[in-house]
Amino acid sequence: MECIVKWRHPALARTCGADSPPAALPESVQRRIQDHPCYSEEAHHHFARMHLPVAPACNIQCHYCNRRYDCANESRPGVVSRLLTPQQAVTKALAVADALPSLAVVGIAGPGDPLANPQRTFATCQGLTAAEPDLKLCLSTNGLALPQYVDELSRHHIGHVTITINCIDPDIGACIYPWIAWQGRRVRGRQAAEILIAQQLKGLEMLVARDMLVKINSVMIPGINDRHLLEVNRVVRDKGAFLHNIVPLIARPEHGTHYGRTGQPEPTPLELQALQDACGGSMRMMRHCRQCRADAIGRLGQDRRQEFNLLPESLPAVNPQDAMAKRARFRAAVQEKLEASRLESGIPPAPVYLNGDSPRPVTMAVATLGDGLIDQHFGQAREFLVYEASVAGVRLVGRRLVAQYCTGPADCGDGDRLIPDIVRALAGCDVLLCAKIGIEPWRLLEAAGIQPDSRHAFEPIRPAVMAVYQEWLTAGRLDSPARKMAVG
Repeated sequence: MECIVKWRHPALARTCGADSPPAALPESVQRRIQDHPCYSEEAHHHFARMHLPVAPACNIQCHYCNRRYDCANESRPGVVSRLLTPQQAVTKALAVADALPSLAVVGIAGPGDPLANPQRTFATCQGLTAAEPDLKLCLSTNGLALPQYVDELSRHHIGHVTITINCIDPDIGACIYPWIAWQGRRVRGRQAAEILIAQQLKGLEMLVARDMLVKINSVMIPGINDRHLLEVNRVVRDKGAFLHNIVPLIARPEHGTHYGRTGQPEPTPLELQALQDACGGSMRMMRHCRQCRADAIGRLGQDRRQEFNLLPESLPAVNPQDAMAKRARFRAAVQEKLEASRLESGIPPAPVYLNGDSPRPVTMAVATLGDGLIDQHFGQAREFLVYEASVAGVRLVGRRLVAQYCTGPADCGDGDRLIPDIVRALAGCDVLLCAKIGIEPWRLLEAAGIQPDSRHAFEPIRPAVMAVYQEWLTAGRLDSPARKMAVG
């Protein structure tokens, strides 16, 4: 199959940067996502999630997947350190929920497919609902068995479901899925893809009809489904999906997947952003996904699973009522903090250009530990959130993974060898905002065309990003010539 799309493909480039948000959400929906770190970009700065690895079996095979058990060193979907029984999962969830008042969501995402393990999955959900009814329950599925279990999902009050839909064309599906397990036999090729796609779309319609919020995950595979994901986006939007999460293919040789072994290229950050922009004009896009492990714990980007690595039977007993009270206080404190932030440190107004000819956006990488603040040292960052500031405002456009520049006093100074890789990871970024940065990495980044800036340390991200954009406008540092403008 020919390589279908690259970053500068006209079908994508024409809408790049034109990610106008869809209509405002009803208040009832806002309440359902305000503490869900996957469904709300703002919530992911404050609230934690927990994935329970109770579903080992899978009913399809994907060329990008290799489920690994007892694997502590990889961070990607389908990987876990230890499988749990439903009772062990509930016990562990109770202990984590007591220790992390920020925990808002408990999900089942594998390491196989939850609906290929229905007894284990629903026994876990039943135990969680009985013990911790204030926690949201989520489930992520490939969708093959979804129509069969929609009523069961509703009965267990699972209000957020993710379906991985990589294509709606069976010919493309045959390039992604070598087989599915269907009605007691293994089906291959185009026929397998036809069955899977039909089940996925039917399940999506059934979930939407029951007022469940549905997130669609799609893996961007260059040369296979990249241009086609524009059509996937249109179809799932029209069928009522709430959110579309297009994630990059992970295809490293050491992971042992088919794509990793055969040299299938991964998309670059700029290719991913271009596709997300092309799809984002009329549907909400998730841009803060971390492609989590099936046993992840904590806020997105801050996995704390190693802190809870004891066997569930070794964890301390907790009082669920006390834990619920802690979480209620935490949620109230976060909402109060957010309201105060909106009132006291609002985003500076974007300039309004009187002749309608506005300058280019400015792209900024941000080092953050969470809480929506610029509060991480450059040398400690393993990822940067990337924001774009323009006359339309500030928007999150993705994240970039990097090797940690500084790993301790013993390696002080050795991180300079990583700067070329960090510069490549931050391709397209004009500014790097962080709490602190050393003189030498500052010099090297500046020489590479990325301007470090630590003046906004511990400030909220969005107002700081817009403030820097205003400074660049005032200083005439953008590509467009100076223009008469009014600040409104």
